Amino acid sequence: MMYYLLSFFIKLLSYIPFGILYILSDFLFYFVYYVLRYRRIVVRKNLTESFPEKNNHEIIMIEKKFYRSFTDNILESCKMATISKKEISRRMKFINVEKLNAVLKDGKSVSLYLGHYGNWEWVSSIPIYLDKGIVGAQIYHKLHNEDMNKIILKNRGRMGAINVEMNRTARYINELAVENKVCIIGFIADQSPRKRDSRHFIPFLNHNVPVLTGTEKITKHYGFEAWFLKVRRIKRGYYEAEFVKMCENPKALPDFELTSIYFNMLEQMIKTTPELYLWTHNRFKYAIKLEAK
Repeated sequence: MMYYLLSFFIKLLSYIPFGILYILSDFLFYFVYYVLRYRRIVVRKNLTESFPEKNNHEIIMIEKKFYRSFTDNILESCKMATISKKEISRRMKFINVEKLNAVLKDGKSVSLYLGHYGNWEWVSSIPIYLDKGIVGAQIYHKLHNEDMNKIILKNRGRMGAINVEMNRTARYINELAVENKVCIIGFIADQSPRKRDSRHFIPFLNHNVPVLTGTEKITKHYGFEAWFLKVRRIKRGYYEAEFVKMCENPKALPDFELTSIYFNMLEQMIKTTPELYLWTHNRFKYAIKLEAK
């Protein structure tokens, strides 16, 4: 019953025109930021430690911009329930698609490194641009709420993307390799590992953070190319994402170098427009804060 109620409510929101949706987002921002104060302690701590060069006024400005972007993202994500391919193509533009398709047409599969930046839900529209026969998939971490998990997966798959649960990643990609299927797999690779799995650390936003290295291992093992999705917001409801090749030959890189390249590219993107990053997660829970020089 809860699934149907949530699904109905989200679909109802998805039919609201964008102009009215952003008026609702303005009210939602006020409620989330000033009334609910949702994770403000975590966000403030993350921002303050990540940008020690900024004063308190600058941190608060970024914080408020983040929460406005955050509430926009929530409602924009609801639009995925009914938005047309034509409309999403107009609002989520991809640059260098022809270069990506040339690589895939040549029979090379691609690991696409993503971050919790911009509107990552709309990135699931990539399959619209892929040539016929190319598998477009995205790795996801299953939500604790079964009903919401089911709804999100349904919306993410509307444009042709295949959802692969994280613990099935290696098995799924191996199946594609056995069948000689060319694919592009999206990895949101900035997630923090569990404490017992925190073995490798990389400098990121003024911290040494534990990182997941599974994407690098898969990329090298299967001979995938490594690309990064560089996202920017043009204006409310309009994004631009550029496919950027991370290196020429991932296999030739030393261990963890590809992961370091990713986090460096992600950090540079975040520093350009920090409010587009997802600051509500306790990303630095097991990190080591760097001392000021």
